[in-house]
Amino acid sequence: MLFLKTTSSSKAPGVYDVDIAAKPPGKTFGVFLATNPEQAPQALLDQLKALGFENTYSSAYLHKDGCKVLDLHFQKDGTDIFKGWKSEECTQNLAAITELFAQHGIVIAPRIMTMAEAYA
Repeated sequence: MLFLKTTSSSKAPGVYDVDIAAKPPGKTFGVFLATNPEQAPQALLDQLKALGFENTYSSAYLHKDGCKVLDLHFQKDGTDIFKGWKSEECTQNLAAITELFAQHGIVIAPRIMTMAEAYA
């Protein structure tokens, strides 16, 4: 779940926050979204699916400021060991999701999680 300070501002219509993160060593990234379930960013979600990302987690909750939030996680299998991404796949997939989110006015900053975050 993404830590949202507030739901009064959003990255794009229906999108409160986005995190593109990988567990160490950092070649296979997941897409984590906090969305407004009453104004779902369906075009973005459909495009993410078209890129091969599958929804692996979905959880709705009520934010402390009273707004509903739908937490979504997406993963895409690669061809490396344990379905991870090889270096070429990482480069291609990050370029594709960077372009996708840019089309929706969202600038992403892929990051590698800390060990504590990754295995909490």
